[in-house]
Amino acid sequence: MTTTDEHCRPHVPMRPLWLCRRCGQPWPCGAAKIVLLAEYQNASVSLFLYLAGCLHKAIDDLHRLNPSVTGSAGDMYDRFLGWPARHTRSYRLTAETPHHEE
Repeated sequence: MTTTDEHCRPHVPMRPLWLCRRCGQPWPCGAAKIVLLAEYQNASVSLFLYLAGCLHKAIDDLHRLNPSVTGSAGDMYDRFLGWPARHTRSYRLTAETPHHEE
């Protein structure tokens, strides 16, 4: 039986395991990613800084728990920093320099 409190619980990390407190998936879970994108909609650099801090803490926590299952650096990067680059509009736009003909 689930309580109302469980339905209101946010998708936040449970440290030191770095699993979602609500759904048990590796954090950031899909729901947490949606919330983070909305919260940092106009501040993508702040989102990356926040997630970089989380990545650092997660590497330390998970390594302390069991060094053999921390995961590769690439996997950890993708888990924390790879996804917002794919979903944050400002990082997909490229600036073109004007081309002047003489």
